[in-house]
Amino acid sequence: MLRGKRDSDPWIVTAAVVLVVLGLLNLISIDMTAYAVRQVLFAAAGLGSMWVVARLRLGDLRRFGWAILVVATVLLAAVPLVGVETKGAQRWLDFGLFTVQPSELVKLGVVVVPATMLAGGYTLGRFVATLSVVSVPVALVALQPDLSTAVVLLATAGLMLILARVPLLPLLPLFALGIAALPLAVLFLRPYQLERVHVFLSSSADPAGAGWAKLQADIAIGSGGLWGLARDPLYGLRAEYLPESEHDLAFASVVYGWGLLAGLAVVVAALVIVWRAALAARVARTREAALVAVGVGGLFGIQAVVAIGASLSLLPQTGMPIPLFSYGGTAAIVGFVSIGLVLAVRRDGVERPLWAPPARGRRKPRGVTAGSVTVTASLVVMSLFAWQLQNARGAQLRAVSDAQMTRCVRLPAERGQILDRKGLPLAINVAEYTVSVVSLMFDDNDAAARSELAALLGVTADHLTETLGSRGEELQVVVGRVSPEQARRILDARLPGVLVAPSGKRYYPQGALLGPVLGHVAVADQDDMERWPQLALGSRVGKAGLERQYDALLRGIDGKQCMYVNPSGRPVATGERVDPFRGYDLRLYLDLGLQQLATDALTEAVRTSGGDLGAAIVMDARTGAVLTLASVPGFDNNVYGPPADVVALAAQTRAPGAMLNNVTQTAVPPGSTFKIVVAAANAVSPVLAPEEVIETGAAYTYGGQTFRNWQPMGPSNLVQAIQWSDNVYFYKLGELLGPEKIAAVADQLGVGRPSGIDLPGEAEGFLGTPENVGSIGATWYPGSTLLMGIGQGTVSATPVQVARWTSGIATGAMVTPQLAAEYGSGEAMQIPPATPLPLPFADRLDPVRAGMRASAAAGTAGQLADLPVQAGAKTGTAEDPSAPGAGLNAWFSAVAPFDAPEIVVSVLVRGGGFGSATSGPVVKKLLERYLAQRSGSVPTR
Repeated sequence: MLRGKRDSDPWIVTAAVVLVVLGLLNLISIDMTAYAVRQVLFAAAGLGSMWVVARLRLGDLRRFGWAILVVATVLLAAVPLVGVETKGAQRWLDFGLFTVQPSELVKLGVVVVPATMLAGGYTLGRFVATLSVVSVPVALVALQPDLSTAVVLLATAGLMLILARVPLLPLLPLFALGIAALPLAVLFLRPYQLERVHVFLSSSADPAGAGWAKLQADIAIGSGGLWGLARDPLYGLRAEYLPESEHDLAFASVVYGWGLLAGLAVVVAALVIVWRAALAARVARTREAALVAVGVGGLFGIQAVVAIGASLSLLPQTGMPIPLFSYGGTAAIVGFVSIGLVLAVRRDGVERPLWAPPARGRRKPRGVTAGSVTVTASLVVMSLFAWQLQNARGAQLRAVSDAQMTRCVRLPAERGQILDRKGLPLAINVAEYTVSVVSLMFDDNDAAARSELAALLGVTADHLTETLGSRGEELQVVVGRVSPEQARRILDARLPGVLVAPSGKRYYPQGALLGPVLGHVAVADQDDMERWPQLALGSRVGKAGLERQYDALLRGIDGKQCMYVNPSGRPVATGERVDPFRGYDLRLYLDLGLQQLATDALTEAVRTSGGDLGAAIVMDARTGAVLTLASVPGFDNNVYGPPADVVALAAQTRAPGAMLNNVTQTAVPPGSTFKIVVAAANAVSPVLAPEEVIETGAAYTYGGQTFRNWQPMGPSNLVQAIQWSDNVYFYKLGELLGPEKIAAVADQLGVGRPSGIDLPGEAEGFLGTPENVGSIGATWYPGSTLLMGIGQGTVSATPVQVARWTSGIATGAMVTPQLAAEYGSGEAMQIPPATPLPLPFADRLDPVRAGMRASAAAGTAGQLADLPVQAGAKTGTAEDPSAPGAGLNAWFSAVAPFDAPEIVVSVLVRGGGFGSATSGPVVKKLLERYLAQRSGSVPTR
């Protein structure tokens, strides 16, 4: 016996046992206890076989190797005839109590037989004979098809040729031929094998299809951390998502369950076997024995590199197990037998050194150290890659793992109400709840639970059974709609898998009175999903009006009931529940009583004048708070449902302007209401002194064209011209100012741009100048400036814009209209209005204000003279080709009290004729109601 050397090797035996133990831990953690018991039995049989083989006389090595190879080849030949097919490959023979995978036996034969054939030195005959012997079982394995094992067998055979010191001259053409033939291998690949290659080469493989195994392996290794997730209560479910976790991807699985440290233990154990086999070759008594020992180590190293590389997606998914670690009886026994051969080589070399031939007669295998270092470096690099994957993407992959096994049912939040300034309801939720059943969480076969639910729903058990049976693959099925009292009873029953949520149906008690203001609610479409990316499918959102403008406040925050599902999508456990957060109530500045009065008066004005639509706005001139926003004809937003009343909806759309908010979305020529804007421009850029009296008359001729007055008038100054709405005066003033000066001041007064009111879809109107008219391909004629002076031609405005410039001139500051006052219940949160923007020329507007006051006292707006406070106003009768009848729009805009303006009222009746006759009475009624409420002489509602 060699001095200081033991005839046994506890290191390699310990490494083998460690691999088995780690494999058992993996099987136990993935709930494969039965497999673990079987693996223990296989390992015990393997240990017994190892003990027997470790005592093998090396003189019997040749016979042993040939016996293994011949038996394996015969069994391989029998596989196509009587073999068991699994997952598209026929690889196993079933012997009743156990199955055998002959390709695992071949691996050992491909090590031992070439070692015994080539140990005597290289000759061409031995070289060809070795290739011929190896090619038969390799071809049979490839035909199963098991190309990964065939490739490993070829690699092992090539390794044996290198170790046996076959000259490079015959090896290089052989290796070159093998490399050249690789593209041809594609012709023999099955579809699933081609998919594996595609996944490896492409970064765009479908993670739900061909890329599934790669993704799950990344998740397993990336989210395993140092200590693994086996102690996570949900680990058993997580593990179900990793395919072949007991075999092909066992390395990824053990890292998933027991952490990167367990994976490193697998690597270290494999490397111990590789290096101890190499050291056994150094003490081998014969060249044949040395080749066997180092060949066994090389086989272990090759399989470990291929299997771990596949788990890390550094190599294609090959289906290659790690010997002794991955589940498999044949592989376990063959692995231990291989270790036994290494022990036999060591024992023989240590116990019989005197029988060893001279060193020159037993040349050592070629490249043992280099090969061992290469395997070590490869596994170290792979270990570092696994560590980097955890550090760089661990949290992300853990989130993917959580997401893929979780399905959540949305619990809709109850939408907040919309209230008027006094708390009267304008938009409320229908007292109705939806009852739904989560598939597979509610036991359809539980007759008692089914009967109880049916009774609570008020339906028969047969009807409920039919509803549940029609759900198909849906995770959730609606089984009924119930009243609040029924909903409470169902919740108290605590039936598993039964969810109760608000139906989301909206009701608008005032109907058409506020339809254009409030808007409506409906299921979110693509545009809504783009606006709110976090919106869940099926969510109900505001589609128009205030419902849309303040949807984020009103909608609340949906809750969710989550459940855990297995890879087939079947719920297996209840997950997190997050209760919905009810939307905030929204309180408006709007006064419902004033709104009703405005709508009634406006409707009457439209009817009696022959107009087709009307609009009225009542706004606080100091803050912009909107008290009334009336639009005629309105529309009843209750027809939007659900379900939508298609007939009623179609009937509502027939009237002109019916589906618009005419206060903010109907822009028409403002007529003489614009004259105070022109007068303000003269205050900023004086071209005509306010006190200067000029001739006016019945018409004004300019450029060969006659521009008429609405009635013949005598000489006027600015105040008189505003008081009686003298067209000729403003023709001349407009000519003197020019369009640019008028436009500059008009822009500051909000003409031609949105007012900023808190409603969607506001029209901008238009403020024409020679420049922008030319930019749209139109022509600015000489008379266009004159028409601009009286609010005709290239000027159009909405009623809300008219209200803004009226109050702006009266107060000296521009306000932003706002409907919403506050949100929330109890201690509500204020929604502060925008700070009024002072006009830089406010101190020069006194002559304009005097004209407005004169108009309301004894002019075109003289009907306001008998109000209890002084008012200021401007009327307008605008020519409009789109208006019915004579084509005249009736405008009237007023502020009161004029010495300290509080309120502005602007009214439009399209096609209504003269502003003072048609719109004036509407304005007067609204001012009278406001002033009466202000003094407390009439009830507020």
